[in-house]
Amino acid sequence: MRSRKQNTGLSLWTSLPALLLCLAVFAFAPLDVFSQTMTIEEYEPKSTLVVRETLVTRARYPFIDIHNHRRGNPSPGELAEMVSEMDALNMKVLVNLSGRSGDALKEVVRNFRAKYPDRFVVFANLDFGGIDEPGYGEKAAKQLEEDVRNGAQGLKIFKNFGLTLKDGSGQRVHTDDPRFDPVFKKCGELGIPVLIHTGEPRSFFDPHDRFNERWLELKMFPSRARPADKFPSWKEVMGEQHNLFARHPQTKFINAHFGWMANDLKGLGELLDRLPNVYTEVAAIVAELGRQPKFAREFFIKYQDRVLFGKDTYRPVEYHTYFRIFETDDEYFDYFRKRHAFWKMYGLNLPDEVLKKFYYKNALKLLPGIDPKLFPN
Repeated sequence: MRSRKQNTGLSLWTSLPALLLCLAVFAFAPLDVFSQTMTIEEYEPKSTLVVRETLVTRARYPFIDIHNHRRGNPSPGELAEMVSEMDALNMKVLVNLSGRSGDALKEVVRNFRAKYPDRFVVFANLDFGGIDEPGYGEKAAKQLEEDVRNGAQGLKIFKNFGLTLKDGSGQRVHTDDPRFDPVFKKCGELGIPVLIHTGEPRSFFDPHDRFNERWLELKMFPSRARPADKFPSWKEVMGEQHNLFARHPQTKFINAHFGWMANDLKGLGELLDRLPNVYTEVAAIVAELGRQPKFAREFFIKYQDRVLFGKDTYRPVEYHTYFRIFETDDEYFDYFRKRHAFWKMYGLNLPDEVLKKFYYKNALKLLPGIDPKLFPN
């Protein structure tokens, strides 16, 4: 027993310096060593990867931005600044999709095109007032015809159509609602395109859980969620849109945002194969393309006559990322909006002829009234 007690005491005295050393480390170590927790919003790792970096601040060829918005009526000074920024980007024409209708459209057209008649295109929008009245579709088509006479060069359909728009009985208005057939038929007769935004990214309709790729965006903007108890399914909304395209084969539809199928290029290709009157554009979805550069490049080459350039929000510096994705073969670079892409981008390095069609040639075929002299052959 005595020997065991002596050994225990010796062990205690032997370990005491180690204990004191540990206490000293805890006392003087930085606090953050023991609090290594953070939210995904805070986590911003800086890559140590050394790769080629090609900064592209001006498009290789002049381009038409088929999808943008400039609400209200900018002052002459604001418009002059905007045109100067467009020149620096090599943007020859900007399509303002927020033209409205009637007298409001006439004012937008007059304001944008008075001094710069060749630089801006204005699209009309539908007025849903009186949707329950007999003959609504015919009246709306007649108003659209007047809007075209007043300078509109296309029709823009916003995402409330088919998603949140309701009629007088409180029922959701479906995208393929036959009440609107006269409007879409009139677009075909007038030779103007319909740029239509239907629905949202598929992830907005999925459960907001740890498996959702848009978890961060839905956390930051909870109202963007489309839960099944309040909204139709993504498949239903998109199916109605595709029915509309098929029902009006003489009308040219530009399916905005890659039809929310940039994450399923095979499916989008099948849609384009089935419906030759449908085109698409890249506004707000290039983060999807930049993570699948090989397949996306193949898609652009195969459907080079059907894809157009679009941006959606007018922020000049963000165009640089678009140019870099389409014009270079750079690897592993950042997208400019983390909530849309926590992954890295890779360039598609599109062939020159494909790039020309994408930047301006396809839009010239669809948009009436643009001066082709602004662009090379």
